[in-house]
Amino acid sequence: MNENKINIAVPKDYNGKPIEVVLREGKAPEAIDPKEPEIISLEGTIDSPLRWLEKRVELIDQSMSYITVNRDLMLITLIIDETNYYGAIIKGILQPSKEMTEFGVNTDKRWEPAKLAQFCKMHRAFFKDKSENMMLVSTLKNFKAKVAQDIERNKEENGSRTDNYSQVVDSNLPKSFKLNVPLFKGFSQEEIEVEIYADIDGRDVSLSLVSAGANETIEECKNRIIGEQIEAIKCIAPDIVIIEV
Repeated sequence: MNENKINIAVPKDYNGKPIEVVLREGKAPEAIDPKEPEIISLEGTIDSPLRWLEKRVELIDQSMSYITVNRDLMLITLIIDETNYYGAIIKGILQPSKEMTEFGVNTDKRWEPAKLAQFCKMHRAFFKDKSENMMLVSTLKNFKAKVAQDIERNKEENGSRTDNYSQVVDSNLPKSFKLNVPLFKGFSQEEIEVEIYADIDGRDVSLSLVSAGANETIEECKNRIIGEQIEAIKCIAPDIVIIEV
């Protein structure tokens, strides 16, 4: 057996009594391999760059940072420490609300009458008038339409042709209904009027939801909201370059 001898000079306290010394044996923890810094990339609502700067503007070099604004994509991007590969990128996006997306207003989304009825019933909270919701659900569940088609085709000996087609639909669908939904993610609700467009081809019926008012409001609000964010950022970080792209 190998014996390791250790000489220890036992210190004494103020009264001349030896102080207890405890000797423990064991292995030192293994050293953790050093890791490279990580690139910080965050994405959130449109006010994310502003919120980040409110808390950390004193920690950055404004002359080495910049902001890009893309109004078409409704996007504000904050670049921190532009020459550093491991700098930070904070993106703020003005996104359509979940409700607008799920209803499919002003999109290519198509609904079968029965499925739209079920969806509206389960989302009654977004209807301004509950009785209007009940009536719409009942109408969609019992959708009826009369389709009158007029087809005229003719061909003359001299090569002249006549080919006319017309279709007239008379249905029990209401022209429009009102919703209380946020237009953008993270914003309060607004009242919009939604029209129902029907596409009927034989027995196949598909419905789409359209709101000209919502589209107009979105166009007006997006520039105002982005402008407010830019002005607030200028107050907090006046030396950061802001570039419209």
